Amino acid sequence: MASAPLVATYSLAACDLDAGQWGVATQSKFLAVGSVVPWARAGAGAVATQAYANPTYGPDGLALLEQGLSAQEVVDRLTAADDGRDQRQLGVVDARGGSASFTGSACMDWAGGLTGDGWAAQGNILVSEDTVAALGQTFEATAGRPLAERLLEALAAAQAAGGDRRGQQSAALLVVEPGGGYAGFTDVLVDLRVDDHPTPIPELARLYGLHEELFGKTEEWLEVDEGLRAELVERLARLGYEGDLDDAFGRWSGSENLEERVDGVERIDPVVVDHLRRQSDGRGV
Repeated sequence: MASAPLVATYSLAACDLDAGQWGVATQSKFLAVGSVVPWARAGAGAVATQAYANPTYGPDGLALLEQGLSAQEVVDRLTAADDGRDQRQLGVVDARGGSASFTGSACMDWAGGLTGDGWAAQGNILVSEDTVAALGQTFEATAGRPLAERLLEALAAAQAAGGDRRGQQSAALLVVEPGGGYAGFTDVLVDLRVDDHPTPIPELARLYGLHEELFGKTEEWLEVDEGLRAELVERLARLGYEGDLDDAFGRWSGSENLEERVDGVERIDPVVVDHLRRQSDGRGV
């Protein structure tokens, strides 16, 4: 269909059932690929829709997954109802880790997909099938790491293997988890997009690093003894936050968007302490 956007790209839809996470990572020579390709719903699954993309595959696919259909059943249902399916590409991972990938017969070469336990990789207008193979191989080789990191590693490996033969422009990372979003109010754990950039994958990785610093989960806490307390007071004053430590620390952490990593001043996240040290020393953040 000429009216559909040509999202020539590569993507990986995947899940980590132990962590209760589903997600999609994608890169393309296409403006704002994250606005079209990646879809995910916590507890249901993930969908990637591309080529002459049918954007309705996203919400419609998630609705079918939420009804309990398998990844293959979702692919079959969506493509059977679409007269333009020969120009479509679709990857789906379901709530149980089942996966399916579809490439229409009219997709531009090289086009194809691979699937494995908990992942579906697909791409079109690629340099070669090595790009899709790298997505799957890298995802499996990074087992045990956070899903977002595995998806980013897979994107980087796919680009190194050839990527989109037209070049690079945009990339996106979407990961969902029940209650995993900001302050636990949403299921969107990570939703990052690079809409237009000469090297979108490294830029996406940079944004993810910032995201983890600001919103990542605290793995350990530092007890605030007399020495650390004195250091905090001095460093905060250096930045213009003087007065009672509780108040000064709260005002500073709020201004730096670190409130998700702060729970009083009796104990502190090491990431927050490092952020304060770098900022007060003029080393940036």
